[in-house]
Amino acid sequence: MIEHNISLKPYNTFGIDVKAKTFGRFGSVEELKTLLNDRDRGMPLLILGGGSNILLTKDLPFFVLKNEITGIETVDETEEQVIMKAGSGVEWHAFVRYTVEKGLGGIENMSLIPGSVGASPMQNIGAYGAEIKDTFVSLEALHIDSLELHTFNKEQCAFGYRESVFKRALKNQYVIVSVSCQLTKHPKINTSYGAIQSEIEAMGVREMTVDTVSRAVMNIRRSKLPDPKVLGNAGSFFKNPVVSKTVLKQLQQNYPDVPHYLQKSGEEKLAAGWLIEKAGWKGKRVGKCGVHEKQALVLVNYGGATGNEIYDLSTAIIEDIRSKFGVTLEREVNIL
Repeated sequence: MIEHNISLKPYNTFGIDVKAKTFGRFGSVEELKTLLNDRDRGMPLLILGGGSNILLTKDLPFFVLKNEITGIETVDETEEQVIMKAGSGVEWHAFVRYTVEKGLGGIENMSLIPGSVGASPMQNIGAYGAEIKDTFVSLEALHIDSLELHTFNKEQCAFGYRESVFKRALKNQYVIVSVSCQLTKHPKINTSYGAIQSEIEAMGVREMTVDTVSRAVMNIRRSKLPDPKVLGNAGSFFKNPVVSKTVLKQLQQNYPDVPHYLQKSGEEKLAAGWLIEKAGWKGKRVGKCGVHEKQALVLVNYGGATGNEIYDLSTAIIEDIRSKFGVTLEREVNIL
């Protein structure tokens, strides 16, 4: 059913109250094809999954389609591995827990990341030493104009740090309808990143399983990150910047304790949250929005903030970080 002038407040985790000119839902590829075939070709299109990586700054003269394709199935299995296929409208965390409860390893470190399965390869989501590209096999996507269903493998997706071909060369050309991941029946537990190991020790759990890791990650994330249902946010708002060794050495002259992580390219990744906190923004409130008190990477809507107010706050932070450190932050969240 097609609706008009619908508030998108329930469909974005920042809780921004803007309206979509036209709104529809699809729960299958056929329903999606029908909506795309019947649409006004002159109207811009927006596909919404979990609405967790978007900042809406105005009413949208768009045709907004809510992805509700569900279903999880096993498409291949050997003695060592299982390939699981999930509908793009499935909640990402629900998919993680489904695999964890089956004892399958590979995505447990990405527990509680907000959003849908379909969004996971678009920005190559990651957390605690794991990224979707590590287990990704393929995805199916419908071409918006031709309505042809295409399959993309890992190489074709051109994954990068919070990047993929769907955010660059193929942006706005496809709708992802399913994602397949290869999981292992004999998991290699990864507790080396962040506070996972210490959290497991605090939990008093002796048996090291994917469920143990998943629950530890959930505990850590809940202790640091606000629940979007309580306090509007989109998770990490900024990407961790990657800089040259020259820039790092310049930073270390004034900030010898700056965290940095060597990349395969020879460049160094900095912690955006550390920079923002060091600049004094952590916990700072500006009007109805602000920087979360426990995690400087997260911008929050305290209630009634507009998308423009949150955007202006992010701009002020970017300019301040550039001024203080000579480093330019990039927004991870999509701005509309």
